[in-house]
Amino acid sequence: MTTRRNLISIFLASCLALITWFNFIPNTWALGGKLPELNQPAPEFTLPTNTGDGEISLSDYRGKWVVLYFYPKDFTSGCTIEARRFQQDLPKYISRNAQILGVSADDIDSHAEFCDSEGLKFPLLADTDGSVSKAYGSWMSFFSMRHTFIIDPDGMLEEIFLGVKPPIHSQEVLARLDDLQQS
Repeated sequence: MTTRRNLISIFLASCLALITWFNFIPNTWALGGKLPELNQPAPEFTLPTNTGDGEISLSDYRGKWVVLYFYPKDFTSGCTIEARRFQQDLPKYISRNAQILGVSADDIDSHAEFCDSEGLKFPLLADTDGSVSKAYGSWMSFFSMRHTFIIDPDGMLEEIFLGVKPPIHSQEVLARLDDLQQS
């Protein structure tokens, strides 16, 4: 005998299957919010950093490729592995005229300690209120999600990486950067 609870469960499961089947959910939405569109200008920003003049803007890197990666927290295992891989591959990025920028909700003091402890030679930006993470669809309440964006020398968004795997991510980004630069 089918109970009311079972009918409701079957109905909800059927609705979910239909939504998935017909792809009613726009693909520009990620877990962290609405993603910016590919082949459009990347959202501009200026954020404090622990390096250089104390602030970095995306526009500072016109004429260079930018690898903008968002990560949850300094000193956590996945974030440390990801940062180490980017640092390990930094000469390859430099040879491709690309700048790596890391973004999290941590403050600049935490970023300075993280850079010192891990020997990071690329800027980490402090998005303490999540405004830039939100603009890139990478914000979850109080931390940035692990997403990466490749921005071309003209400031156009060329690639988005979701579902990042820290141990291999830098190599994936380098491979995609090579493809984009050859096309």
